[in-house]
Amino acid sequence: MNEEVQMFMDDAKERMENAVKHLDQVLGKLRAGKASPQLLADVKVDYYGATTPLSQVSNINTPDGQTIRVQPWEKNMIEPIEKAIMNANLGFNPSNNGEAVIINVPPLTEERRKELVKQVKKESEDAKVSIRNARRDANDEFKKLKNEGLSEDEEKRAEEKVQDLTNQHIEKVEELIDAKEAEIMKV
Repeated sequence: MNEEVQMFMDDAKERMENAVKHLDQVLGKLRAGKASPQLLADVKVDYYGATTPLSQVSNINTPDGQTIRVQPWEKNMIEPIEKAIMNANLGFNPSNNGEAVIINVPPLTEERRKELVKQVKKESEDAKVSIRNARRDANDEFKKLKNEGLSEDEEKRAEEKVQDLTNQHIEKVEELIDAKEAEIMKV
């Protein structure tokens, strides 16, 4: 296989892997009824005038399945952390005990579980579209190379390999979705 074909295949594979990674990150932030430090991954705190990720000013852990504990490295950061969590609109009501911010994660209602499953399916469709777009772009490049002298057999082989990559990555998306749906619907 010539170098240009390999380059386009590598690019398509990288784009497909990035789509799966992005989906995994998005799913990690969806609340499935149990506490997880990832739920606070996007929270930013005003730290001496600079907007800073929560994880860079505190330790975040889960002492049990229903509680998230945010232990700031400086005691004067407790109130800004509480405000930042409330402003993030995550549906949490943080409280503090003078040393740490404590968040009780309420169990999900049946209706909210169904909404989350719909959101998961939407995110999975977005990931699949990204994967298919990477396949289409690679196939378009193969067609251009064919016009520049690539043999028809080589083009077909390259298209088959990209299709195999597509199938593998779509399967990974399906596995992630199935696992997340099971996690959400588990009471």
